This record gives sequence, structure tokens and C-alpha cells, in this order.
Amino acid sequence: MLSAVVIATLVTGLVRGFLVDVYFIPSPSMEPLLSEGDRVLVDKRAGTAGQVRPGEIVVFDGRGSFDPITDDRELPERLLAATGQWLGVSGSDTVYIKRVIGVGGDHVQCCSKEGDLTVNGSVLDEPYLYPGDRASDDDFDVVVPEGRVWVLGDHRAVSQDSRSLLGAPGGGLIAEDRIIGRAFQLVWPPGRFAPIPGSAA
Repeated sequence: MLSAVVIATLVTGLVRGFLVDVYFIPSPSMEPLLSEGDRVLVDKRAGTAGQVRPGEIVVFDGRGSFDPITDDRELPERLLAATGQWLGVSGSDTVYIKRVIGVGGDHVQCCSKEGDLTVNGSVLDEPYLYPGDRASDDDFDVVVPEGRVWVLGDHRAVSQDSRSLLGAPGGGLIAEDRIIGRAFQLVWPPGRFAPIPGSAA
């Protein structure tokens, strides 16, 4: 009995470590697609360099871009936080979920006279935006370097994303090697169980 539990735990750990993990949505920044308290499955194989595509919802480690690289918390506090994240009952202070708008080589600009966001000169159709939100309240004009991505939340009025770090080291551009994976399935609460649009390979 004990050996079966140990084996099941090891298998679960391996699956979640290398294939699919669960992520707790800690804020309303991705509404209306994802609400605070939702849980999503993350394909960890999809975060490798060159595989990230515009429109995909990605989970990434914000240390070094959104957050400092250091963690000053005591060990027990870090272990408790890590356990909650692993169980999918709490979020992370350094892990984020956003939509990829631009990848290496893309020219991302906002806003046009009509208030639109453009990528490589073409207006980006954004039906996923939170009702009433503009494409952005802040103007930006960015050429994304190779190996980086530009990310935004769908609820632009409340989202802390690449716009929030313009002028800071890294300029809000997320390194591809910091991407943990692609969110592809909403699994909790049960009444909202559904695939995540834009997540198809």
C-alpha cells in the first residue's frame, strides 16, 4: 500500500514537473477568459524557445523581468508557499499568466488614432478584451528582440504586464526561457470546464 502511494506520488511529480501542471489564477488580469480563483492546466512542453506563438496564454516566471531575482522569505514560508502552489490552491508571487502579443522580430505599437493595437502595421483583432477596456491606456512602440515576448493581460485596465515595465531593465520583455508553459484547459470550477481558446498547437 505504501509503495503504491510512493509510486503514485513520484509519477505525479514527474508528470507535473515535465509535462502538465496546474496553475491557480490569482488576479482578474485575464478576465473575462479567466477569473480569479480559476485553475488551468499548463502544457510545460510548449514553453521551449521558438515554440511560443502570438495569441497563446502563457505562464511564466517573472523573476528578472517582473520581479527581483532574489527571494528574501524564510525557508518555512517558501516551503508553505510552494506547497500551496503545487496543490493548486494558491498563486505565486513570481509566476504570472498573460497573453502573448508579440514574439521576436514583431513591431508592437499602441495606440493608433482609432485606439487600436497594431502588430507589424496591422490592426490586431482583440475580441477577448474585457468589455469596456481600451487596447491600452498607455502608449507604447516596441520591436521585440529575438528570444523575447511581449505580453498583455486581457483585462487591460487592471493588468500589470509588459506595459508596466517600459523603461525598466528588460523593458517588460519576457525571455522565452522564463516561460513555464502554455495554458490549454480550464479545469476549475467544474461549471467553467473548457479548453482555452488560442491554445491549440
